[in-house]
Amino acid sequence: MRTDSVVRTEGMTALLERLGTIDAERFIALILREPFDYTVWREELNNEDISLRELSRRAMENVV
Repeated sequence: MRTDSVVRTEGMTALLERLGTIDAERFIALILREPFDYTVWREELNNEDISLRELSRRAMENVV
């Protein structure tokens, strides 16, 4: 099992690689700004094959 630190580092690396610095920071800010159950939200998308960019777009729509 990986440590929390490793998971955070790998998660940030994935976000930065897929979204770039600005959009990765926006994604994190959007997730933190409004409280919602990320686990339930992600499970709803679990059966869909979507890109990280599409996932980010949907997250932004749900937060606004």
